[in-house]
Amino acid sequence: MTLPSITATTALASANPWALVPPLGNLDAYISAVNRLPLLTAEEEQDAARALRDHNDVDAAGRLVMSHLRLVVSISRQYLGYGLPQGDLIQEGNVGLMKAVKRFDPDQGVRLVSYAMHWIKAEIHEYILKNWRMVKVATTKAQRKLFFNLRSMKQSFKADADALDTHRNTLTESEIDQVAAQLNVKREEVLEMETRMSGGDVLLDPAPSDDGEQAYGPIAYLADAAHEPTAMIESRQRDLLASDGIATALDNLDARSRRIVEERWLRVNDDGSGGMTLHELAAEYGVSAERIRQIEVAAMKKMKKALAEFA
Repeated sequence: MTLPSITATTALASANPWALVPPLGNLDAYISAVNRLPLLTAEEEQDAARALRDHNDVDAAGRLVMSHLRLVVSISRQYLGYGLPQGDLIQEGNVGLMKAVKRFDPDQGVRLVSYAMHWIKAEIHEYILKNWRMVKVATTKAQRKLFFNLRSMKQSFKADADALDTHRNTLTESEIDQVAAQLNVKREEVLEMETRMSGGDVLLDPAPSDDGEQAYGPIAYLADAAHEPTAMIESRQRDLLASDGIATALDNLDARSRRIVEERWLRVNDDGSGGMTLHELAAEYGVSAERIRQIEVAAMKKMKKALAEFA
């Protein structure tokens, strides 16, 4: 099958940029297809970017994205050493590319390729940090820089050692100091990151052994009932009832009933004691303590009904 000419391909891109990459069955076919997509000239890129910015032209956005898909493929190859599928890296990089296209300002005097590289790498970095190990290994900016540079620096040190017939896999004291100084981090952080990166993955829920015995993994003791979804929903509902629900129920009471309830159940003095007693309230309102109790019971029933409706 002959490939379409550049002119025909460019015309197709102008008509419907999303049709240039048809549904494909494997990654190699996708990479081959995006590498055949035409690149935009500086003038075409400026026109498309202005059409997107000024008129929200979706087709213009499509042309900008499609012409830079090969850039995402190229950048994704730099991160194959982390054992993650290249297809997933490309997918995350494409997300970064679309974010870059959305934010690109054609009047800044730079090409989209230079602007998009930051967004593509940032999205791939986030994906690797979340998925390379079961536990996130880098949180601060310095740790992330260490994470993405330590592997390449170790390979450089190893190549020098192999050239001297000194085969090893760990960093020497001088190499640790060199990494720490170059990346502006502490020696302890270099040692900790190397330990994390060299450690093996552990199955959360290992399969039973060949003899039928159940193998126990971290999943057996990592359960946290407090963060189980149902428990969290119930906890939020209780908190809501204890705040907004109580306030709504109190609003349904008359002034005397509300004060009696607040004094009897909701008041806490500075010394830790509760509010007024039945007899103190009875003396204030000039009625018997039994009457205060009856008003309290009636108010509680009314609040219970209001809380049920609130829930």
